[in-house]
Amino acid sequence: MSTGSGVSPVELNTSDLKLRGFKLYEVRQPQQTPLLYSRRDYYKVSIMTTQCVIHYANKSIELDGTYLFFSNPHIPYSMELRTDQHQGYACLFSEEFVKGSGERSESLQQSPLFQLGGTPVFQLDETQAAYLTSIFQKMQAEENTDYPFKGELIRTYLQLLIHETLHLQPYEHSFQPKNGAARIASLFLELLERLFPLESPQQRLALKTPQEFADRLAVHVNSLNRAVKEITGKPTSAHITGRILDEAKALLQHTDWSVADIAYSLGFEYPTYFNNFFKKHTGSTPLACRKAVSAA
Repeated sequence: MSTGSGVSPVELNTSDLKLRGFKLYEVRQPQQTPLLYSRRDYYKVSIMTTQCVIHYANKSIELDGTYLFFSNPHIPYSMELRTDQHQGYACLFSEEFVKGSGERSESLQQSPLFQLGGTPVFQLDETQAAYLTSIFQKMQAEENTDYPFKGELIRTYLQLLIHETLHLQPYEHSFQPKNGAARIASLFLELLERLFPLESPQQRLALKTPQEFADRLAVHVNSLNRAVKEITGKPTSAHITGRILDEAKALLQHTDWSVADIAYSLGFEYPTYFNNFFKKHTGSTPLACRKAVSAA
């Protein structure tokens, strides 16, 4: 049994992805080193021929054949390979890339392919697999050309891929992992880490409460709280508070952001709320923390 994305890190230049909002790569038999990229705020569509189990949110989906998989960056997932025969194509893209000049105002999260609580896996027959694979190949070929409007053309192919998939029925053979609590807790902790680090004063923490995390993971908040407490021994809120405090201290120590900017980025409506929160849990104010570090 093996895990991983099936592509060497060298093959994915993430600077291209950040600059253009799109990157397509071919997936072959698994490499020893999994694919890594620092930011995980990109949507992903894969067409794969393999035998595997996809762990997505709080359910697992067992597959054997050729399938199409749509990944929402807000929901952690992993792939457990059951064979070395693993090949296909995958593309990463930002929501801004799909929207282009802004003529499409709806969020990708509203799409049936990416919305929370759905099953974003589609089993393909030979005809469907051949046709959809050809779309990936056209995007790959176009990506390597000097055509000045290739971004628009690739966007058109990507939108065609999305619309063609909407004609298909999602793959419904999913099951609950044996240790559901461990799976939910693991998803929560991974999603919590994905929110950080905050990289600019304009970036705002997306999730702050157990209910918001539960909604994002498509589970009931009581199930989330029960699972996290059972596995970690700490309440969900304690993990969230601890991680926000860690980020607050890092921003105070390593940036020149104002306390007001830090408060806003961490999701506090007013700086006084942040001051009270910080002092309650650390015994000092944010400014005192910053001065103590500067004086050290």
